[in-house]
Amino acid sequence: MKKSVEAYTLEDRKKHIVVKEKNKEQGIKCDQHSISGAVSQRACVYCGARVVLNPITDAVHIIHGPIGCSSYTWDIRGSLSSDSEMYRNSFSTDLQERDIIFGGEKKLAGAIDEIVESMSPQTIFVYSTCVVGVIGDDLDAVCKQAEKKYNIRVIPVKSSGFAGSKKDGYQAACNAIISLMDDKEYKIDIKDHRTLNYLGDFNLAGEVWILNNYFKEIGVNMITGVTGDSTIEKLKKAQNASFNIVQCAGSSIYLAKMMEERFKIPYEQVSFFGIQDTANSLLNVARLTGDKKIIRDTEVFIKQKKADIASILQKYKEKCAGKKVAIYVGGGFKAISLIKQFNELGMTTVMVGTQTGRQEEYDTIKELAEEGTVILDDTNPTELQKFIKEKGADLLVGGVKERPLAYKLGIAFIDHNHERKLPLLGFEGAVNFAKEVDLTVNSPVWNLVREG
Repeated sequence: MKKSVEAYTLEDRKKHIVVKEKNKEQGIKCDQHSISGAVSQRACVYCGARVVLNPITDAVHIIHGPIGCSSYTWDIRGSLSSDSEMYRNSFSTDLQERDIIFGGEKKLAGAIDEIVESMSPQTIFVYSTCVVGVIGDDLDAVCKQAEKKYNIRVIPVKSSGFAGSKKDGYQAACNAIISLMDDKEYKIDIKDHRTLNYLGDFNLAGEVWILNNYFKEIGVNMITGVTGDSTIEKLKKAQNASFNIVQCAGSSIYLAKMMEERFKIPYEQVSFFGIQDTANSLLNVARLTGDKKIIRDTEVFIKQKKADIASILQKYKEKCAGKKVAIYVGGGFKAISLIKQFNELGMTTVMVGTQTGRQEEYDTIKELAEEGTVILDDTNPTELQKFIKEKGADLLVGGVKERPLAYKLGIAFIDHNHERKLPLLGFEGAVNFAKEVDLTVNSPVWNLVREG
């Protein structure tokens, strides 16, 4: 396998690939800009900002740029709402050649005027795109003028696509959110020790609702998800939480740190994917309240939930045990939870990679991985194909970009990205996940493909 890694023509990629060896200190290069010519699977800065902010249900999102940027990211997350459906609209200034030559500021101001008149929003997010970064339109000035004119929040999001990668877009979105939260009108003097915010979840397939039901069962109050099923008012009240929990660290750890600095709200990282991580995270939440009754109730709740699904998961484990898995997802926390979930099903992870994993997350991945497991940072289709074939994976877990590759190689595929419509979070999600793994990896179609 070492020879296989050394065979790559792109010398700069070799440090981003590690094959775990027993009793050996191994570092992986990560958290870097993508290497030119490597065909990274990462999305752009604008896309990263949009996927974080888009689930704010009653906000208007204006994309200042060509129409393609707006259409590409419209409704890209399976985020659900219990309130407004405003967020399902996608507005664009649709910049043309003339606007690019002479500037698009007047067009943006006109778009804001039209939207305020027709939609009466409380808050507007205005995103810059690549071409806007090139021509130098002053978003700050246009947004500031609109705020003064209409007495609403009009927040510029600095997200020119070429200025980095998706991870930089997450940071741009967090800056916009903290600007919105910093509202002294909503601040209270005495906080309830049982209140929290849940950062880094976007309510895919209603997952925030599942978790909120858990919180209600154990006696904890969630002010808001950030940003799943959130509203402008909920986000302004978020400063009153006693603590934050962070699910997707890649998208929201920056926001958690800013909230700790500005509002003195401590945070804890969690993961509610898989039985083990869900149980541990719920116990962490209970302990953060410092309430002995909540801790006892949480222990009882977890015990009951585990008992309810034990026999179901055992049935799927018997059918899936021994299969080999390749994982390539966005964030490190998800990869870590997936390795544990597959272990619970008796399956072996032979390859694992992330787009935006951090060093501490890769350290955890290396601890969990078996000897010989290939670990990749910011990989590309060529590397994915090579290692999937070499390791003999039966299943690839990834996003929409990886699906065609899996089918091309004749192996099963599971979508664990933001386009999915099936909840995979919590105890119910663990059952849904096991069922989906069984359905796809044990489908008779793969025998036909192999016979072929």
